[in-house]
Order: sequence, then C-alpha cells, then structure tokens
Amino acid sequence: MSPAAGPVTVTVRARTDLGRTRDHNEDAFLVADLTTRTVDLTNGGPHQVGERGILFLVADGMGGAAAGELASSMAADLIFRHLIESWNTENDPAPENFTQHLRTAVEQANERIHLYSREHPDVRGMGTTATVAGVLGGVLYLAQVGDSRAYLVRGGVATQLTKDQSLMQRLVDAGELTEEEAEHSERRNIILQALGPDARIRVDLTWQRLSRGDTLVICSDGLSGQVKREEIAELLKSQAQADLDGLCAQLIAVANERGGPDNITVVAARFDGQGLSEPAEVGDASYQHYPTGEPDSDEVPALQSPPAPPPPAVAPVAEAPPPARRNGSPTVMAGVGIGVLLLLLLLYLVLRR
Repeated sequence: MSPAAGPVTVTVRARTDLGRTRDHNEDAFLVADLTTRTVDLTNGGPHQVGERGILFLVADGMGGAAAGELASSMAADLIFRHLIESWNTENDPAPENFTQHLRTAVEQANERIHLYSREHPDVRGMGTTATVAGVLGGVLYLAQVGDSRAYLVRGGVATQLTKDQSLMQRLVDAGELTEEEAEHSERRNIILQALGPDARIRVDLTWQRLSRGDTLVICSDGLSGQVKREEIAELLKSQAQADLDGLCAQLIAVANERGGPDNITVVAARFDGQGLSEPAEVGDASYQHYPTGEPDSDEVPALQSPPAPPPPAVAPVAEAPPPARRNGSPTVMAGVGIGVLLLLLLLYLVLRR
C-alpha cells in the first residue's frame, strides 16, 4: 500500500435529516482534514488530501431520550480528538501506523462512552454505531462498528465496503438467509456491536485503493434501510457533473418518501487527482480485510459479555447468543442468554436419569 505518486483531491458534501417518525436526531457526522485540523471541508472544494489524511465519520446513536444523541456526538468528538493528539504527533506517517491509530481511536472512544454511561444512570446502556473512514494518499481505510455503511461508486456500480455487525448479516454469512430475506426481516435492526454498551469491541478494519472519479457514500441505516445500493449508483449517475449536494438531498428525499422511519445521514466524497489511477488499472472495488495479522473478528453482542461455554458433558449446540436490539435492555438480554443455557443444562440432566 504505497503512497500516492501525486496529489489526491476530494470534494465532500454531507447532510442529516430527522426523518418522518422520530422527534429528535440521534445521528452525527464528521468530515475533517487531519493535516490542518479543520472540520470545514463540506463547503467548496476540491480539497487536497494532506500528509496526515482526511477523516469521514457517520454515527447512529441509540438509547432513547438524549442518550443516543449524546453517544453519537461523543464518538465523533473523541475519535477526532484522539487522531489529532496521537496520529498528528506520530513520527512516521506510514499507512500501517495510520490504521493502528484509527482503530485505537475507535476503541478508546468506546471505553470513554462506556465509562460515561456507567457513571450516569440516566443514560446507562446508551450506544452508537460508527463507520469511520480515513484517506491517506490514494488509499481508503475503514474502521467499522455496528451497521452504518460505506459504499464506493465506481464506473456506475456501487459496492458495499463495510459489513454490518448485525444478526441478519451473520445469518446471511452462515447461509441461513438470503440478503433479500434479511432486508425484510423484523429482526434487521438487531446489531451485535456498538460503541458504549460493552467495555470491549472488535473493530472491523478494511481498505480500498481509490481511483479517479470514485465516490464514497457513508450513511446511517435510516438511508441504507430504505435505499438500495444500486439506487445510490443510479441517483449519482443522474446528477449533473456529479453534484454531491444534489445526491445527498435526493437520497434523503427518497428515504423519506419511503416512510423515513429513522434519522437519515449521508456523507458523499468524490476523489480525483494525478495521485490516483484510472479505474481499469486497479480493478473492481470490494470488501477487503486490512492485513493486521490478527484472527478474523468474531463480534461480541453489544449489550452483554460473551456467554460462558456449556459444561463439557453437554453436546455442542450451535450458539446464537441473544444479540442487542437498538432499544434493548442490557440486563434483560444477558438474562435471556443465561436462562437458555440453564434450560439446556437442565434438560440434559433430566434425560440422563
């Protein structure tokens, strides 16, 4: 992942909307130049990507009342501040160091939000998703927790670069459901990880080499739940000269026309410059794990600790620990998991008699 051979530029626009059914907005977004330490990139442009890179973030809070709004805004602020304080003082601005700081920023934000919720009972259990994208040179790096999403539109085709940390995604990966069945399931809002509810998280790190004309779209599930990725590509194609303001407005309008059941947030960034290759030279975009040398992430349910393994004498059971619903209670979810295990153990002992 060598640095870009020339300048890389980016034009960014972002919008957030209440939606049609919520009474307050729990989403947050951030666009920041890590080199100049500024957060005013959503006007004008194009802007040149500096030595320390560009940061994009979308967070979707949960917890009811003001808790979700607080969690998402804390995530954006904590991640940005950590990168300014740590990455900007890093002596070696190499890509591998950038990804490490990106992941550490997300992990430490989780710790701070979790600690805050424990110290303030009125917001206990609050949490937020976080899709964090950093561009350094000509490469995009993504740190994912939850089910907000990042898409890359290249050559008229939209590709999802992140993978939802959700119950439905796990069932799709296991071959138990098709993607279409998952999209229509009543359990599609159950996520396995979020910043805040649990002291530990596993950040899914991915990467993608950029090419000229690529458009990155990061959004909360208030958009991705209503607008398919193919439609994002079609709407972008319909905008004159890749009008990103028009794209953001139209995406939000479509989501609202289809009910607007949640807050809607979208960040759209278009990349160009001599430091990027033509699309044909870099191949198709795809979901790609960043090579950290660690085993693949096995997400921990967001509102409970990992369940204890069953007693040795009990035959192995396909484990599906009760995951976190956005409005769930940590105590209830943990109790359900323990209860299931106790029932299995009791049944086993009765059958042995």
